Amino acid sequence: MPLRSLFATWVYEAALQRSGAGPFNRQLLKECLQLREDDAAGRRWSAKNYPGGFTSYGSVHRLQQVSPTFELLRRKLKRHVAAFAEAAQWDLKGRELEMTDCWININPKQVVHGLHLHPASTLSGTYYVRVPRGSPGIKFEDPRLDRFMAAPPRRSDATPDAKPWVTIPAAAGRLVLFESWLRHEVAVNPVEGERISVSFNYNWF
Repeated sequence: MPLRSLFATWVYEAALQRSGAGPFNRQLLKECLQLREDDAAGRRWSAKNYPGGFTSYGSVHRLQQVSPTFELLRRKLKRHVAAFAEAAQWDLKGRELEMTDCWININPKQVVHGLHLHPASTLSGTYYVRVPRGSPGIKFEDPRLDRFMAAPPRRSDATPDAKPWVTIPAAAGRLVLFESWLRHEVAVNPVEGERISVSFNYNWF
């Protein structure tokens, strides 16, 4: 057909490592749960900004600098970040994408993470540590949505690249990378178990 697809929005999804993720995830899980116990400032910040859940975003947000386990996660992410940059055809002017922030999120039942983006960052992502069956994935919004004028709704069988919202399922051991300006959210957790993830930002300037 005489059609072109322009202005692609890239989202990358992969397993963090080819095998052996179980022991690494167990150590991450242990440290995530311990941090929630130890981080009084994070619990206070979460009570105001993340009702019902816990995030270290407002308190301990550079975990790669304080924990060897999270530094190992940074190293494991490096090849995935490079693959994203290559696919997006970024010209980084000889500079590397560097992890600037790394924090944890714990979503018990009924906790939601509202629509947001990551200002002043280049590349963002999430790595899933524990995902109980039935936990929500990450939902992305078409960045052109506020410019649609008299656009018909998409068919129920529309392909993902034509939909205004796309949810990528969450699974322990997997990661998702996306450009930081892309708005996203996590729907309410409908299950009893806690959904635990690590989020991070990268910058190149």
